[in-house]
Amino acid sequence: MQFTVPPMHALVGISSLLFLFPFTLLAQESGKKEPHTKWTMLFNGEDLSGWHKQSKRGQHGTGGNWGVTQDGILFGEQDPPGSGNGGLLLTDETFDEFELEISLKPDWGPDSGIFVRTDEKGAGWQIYVDHHDHGNVGHIRLETKPYSVPFRPFGFSRIDPAKPPLEMAVDSRTTDWPDNVYEQLCTQEEWLSVWKTDDWNDIRIRVTGGHLPTIETWVNGLKCCRFDATETSHPKFDAEKAKEVTLPEGSIALQVHGGKNWKAGQRVYWKDIRVRRL
Repeated sequence: MQFTVPPMHALVGISSLLFLFPFTLLAQESGKKEPHTKWTMLFNGEDLSGWHKQSKRGQHGTGGNWGVTQDGILFGEQDPPGSGNGGLLLTDETFDEFELEISLKPDWGPDSGIFVRTDEKGAGWQIYVDHHDHGNVGHIRLETKPYSVPFRPFGFSRIDPAKPPLEMAVDSRTTDWPDNVYEQLCTQEEWLSVWKTDDWNDIRIRVTGGHLPTIETWVNGLKCCRFDATETSHPKFDAEKAKEVTLPEGSIALQVHGGKNWKAGQRVYWKDIRVRRL
């Protein structure tokens, strides 16, 4: 009986396959792309490394005033305080699909926001952080100077600023809304049960999809909303107009709203800002 020995290069190839096979199976079973699962801190708690004020004047001003407290907290206010001049602080890095986690503690009165896929004028998709009467936190707005649309289902008010509890208020602009402006939406009562008026609150944001994104938000663990710009039935939203004024990839940004809503001394505070690409 004769035995045929495979050539050496064939044996090396077979052994390589046998060595890689278990790891290939593990990668397939996990379904994870390892380079995109790691969280990266966007704020180091010491300075504004990795961030910059918008490089072009936008609809809210030249950029606002930003700094870091002695306790390592990032803050934003108008520049100078109470002047009406606001703007955005942008990440140097740009993102298309990602998850963001951030903690915030806004004073009562300021109008702020978290922006995604933002350009150098501070225009993009906004997650509301309007901590004032008739305000909203956690829902979506398209905000650019040429074209803006509020997707704001309800708001809240505070009868006496000295007392923490809020009460919900219907937004009059929603009276002509069909049912599917959002794919998912929490109730007013659910939102009110988790928000902490004078304390730190955790926001999670997930952005996926192409030029017209799907944006999901959570407030202190509550699923606040899921918004799909390709499917929304908002009566005043025009997808083609939105494509003309938005980016498929851009900075993550924090907002100081322009105008007289901000009083001198009022700030919004941010910490524990981290992101992971999807």
